[in-house]
Amino acid sequence: MNKSGTGFDVPAKIALRDKLEKQIAQPHFWDNPETARQVVTQLSTVKSVIAPIQEAEKTLQDIHELFVLASEEGDEATLASIQADLEKLAAQCDKIEIAGMLNGPDDSRPCFFGIHAGAGGTESCDWAAMLLRMYTRYFDDNKYRYEQLDLTPGEEAGIRSITLRVEGPFAFGKLSCETGVHRLVRISPFDAAGRRHTSFAAVDVMPEYEDDIEIDINEEDLRIDYYRAGGAGGQHVNKTSSAVRITHLPTNIVVQCQNDRSQHKNKAEAMKLLKSRLYMLEQQKRDAELAKLYSSKGDIAWGNQIRSYVLQPYQMIKDHRTDYQSGNVQAVLDGDIEPFIESYLRYRAQKKHKPS
Repeated sequence: MNKSGTGFDVPAKIALRDKLEKQIAQPHFWDNPETARQVVTQLSTVKSVIAPIQEAEKTLQDIHELFVLASEEGDEATLASIQADLEKLAAQCDKIEIAGMLNGPDDSRPCFFGIHAGAGGTESCDWAAMLLRMYTRYFDDNKYRYEQLDLTPGEEAGIRSITLRVEGPFAFGKLSCETGVHRLVRISPFDAAGRRHTSFAAVDVMPEYEDDIEIDINEEDLRIDYYRAGGAGGQHVNKTSSAVRITHLPTNIVVQCQNDRSQHKNKAEAMKLLKSRLYMLEQQKRDAELAKLYSSKGDIAWGNQIRSYVLQPYQMIKDHRTDYQSGNVQAVLDGDIEPFIESYLRYRAQKKHKPS
């Protein structure tokens, strides 16, 4: 364990990797596709931790052996190249340290990822669509699998809200860093006068829980509505009441799903989402730190943003929690958000382990 509060139990992770690989090799492994997919994702997550560590250890050993030989022979050119190799190794170790910060109990889980337009009408709906493009490009670059569960389009442009299910190595751990209000400042494409507008959208991220948590849901506490789904899916989707909306009456939590043509599958996915929301609500009551994380979103308006994306009168994207910023606006909007995630992970780890 280092001063940032990170650490690895590498032998335990290697043992888990070997166990999962044996499980995958079983002849009937794919009989249950959903369970099989979860195991494959878990194996991918474990490997993403082990491989860089083993590679760094081997690189360090090679550098040491080369250093000994070069020193004995007085080879200055080789010694100079070793310095460059050490700098690359240091950068690699930084990446390993970041992975070590993803050690929360839910960090390796898949997650439900939501984007919600805030104050600003059509402007904010368009901004929510821009964020969706940014995040799906990030998902593609990191080989995350994602599927749309629910979509409410904007009245004139963009989207009012969307919920995705995202699966991949440390999906919740990384994407939870994006929870909060995102603010855009730009010359509006919807304003004939070409005036500068400020728009807001909120990102909400929750881990997906299967049957490994105990949440009692009383059927009498639920109001379940079925309605015709909109958007993609063809005429069959629109002509049948396949979409499902579930309201948990005691908490007034509302979840919905219209991803599948099957009403049964949509209901099952909506119940998963409700279960996750209720569990997170209980976690918030018990865990003050987690409560701050999810209450930090606040109102989707001025004064509550975690990050600002300024396109006019200058170009800059700044995270207000960490002060990390980038002037390469287009690259960030094209999905290059890993530096922002890493800076927040470092900030959170340092804050968590800061002496009181």
